[in-house]
Amino acid sequence: MYHTIEFTTELLVDLEVSPKHWLERLRLAKGKKVQAQVKPYVVETDDGPVEVADLYFTDGTATRQVSFDSFMFVD
Repeated sequence: MYHTIEFTTELLVDLEVSPKHWLERLRLAKGKKVQAQVKPYVVETDDGPVEVADLYFTDGTATRQVSFDSFMFVD
């Protein structure tokens, strides 16, 4: 299921285009809205557990380990 999400901070992410291509660097502006599938999980850091998600966009690209603090659900 795709959700509309809005980024609450400016992010610089590595975008996965396909397994045969290098990762592309993408800047996501604060306030940008996108459609994405959100696959949440928790990672352990030095400061304790952090909720993150892999985001799968409608164009087939994806980015991984985006902190839940960086976006919010619009719908």
